[in-house]
Amino acid sequence: MVVTSNRSPLRSSVGLKAVMAVTGIVLVLFLVAHMLGNLKVFAGQTSFDHYAEWLRTIGAPVLPHVWFLWLLRTALLVAVLAHIAAATVLARRARAARPVRYAHRKPVRGSYAARTMRWGGVIILLFVIYHILDLTTGTLNPVGDPSRPYANVVADFAPQRWYVTLAYTVAIVAVGFHLRHGVFSALRSLGQQTPRGERRARRVALAVAVALCAGYLVVPFAVLTGLVA
Repeated sequence: MVVTSNRSPLRSSVGLKAVMAVTGIVLVLFLVAHMLGNLKVFAGQTSFDHYAEWLRTIGAPVLPHVWFLWLLRTALLVAVLAHIAAATVLARRARAARPVRYAHRKPVRGSYAARTMRWGGVIILLFVIYHILDLTTGTLNPVGDPSRPYANVVADFAPQRWYVTLAYTVAIVAVGFHLRHGVFSALRSLGQQTPRGERRARRVALAVAVALCAGYLVVPFAVLTGLVA
């Protein structure tokens, strides 16, 4: 007799890994696009404010003002929740597969990023909440006016608010570790499982993480040092 399972393919380990991969790609593409937009601050206040206003009018006249941004935020929220849920289920299944801990286990060599994915995810989540209240709604920003994005950025990372730059740096570094491990895992899943392939995957993952971290951190430190004012 053939026994069939009613479990959805998305609930299988393979399906959950696919969910993590797809949502991870969506989030990485957003990070790249957002970073490129942030770098427009170096083009000056007029250019940066014009870019921010353009984002609010995407889809017009089909979409009302700012609707595109809210649709994008909703999609990103769904991607983040799906990513976290899939990661949590996979981690629980991995623990359940080996319920008894070894009395003496030889330490397994692994990357620092892999060992810190959990607390890194918590830092990133807290940072996203603060970032929205700071530069999206203006609630925690000294200027507090969403219609003045350039002024918000300059006020946010001013020298007297060095602690904001420090917290931002910690969060971006956490993103970098998370991204490095995620890209490496994705490349291994795509077939880079030979020693040479793994070395290549590590280099690519490190390059992507460093590039994104540098692209995000250059803005607050430019404001902190007076290069952008």
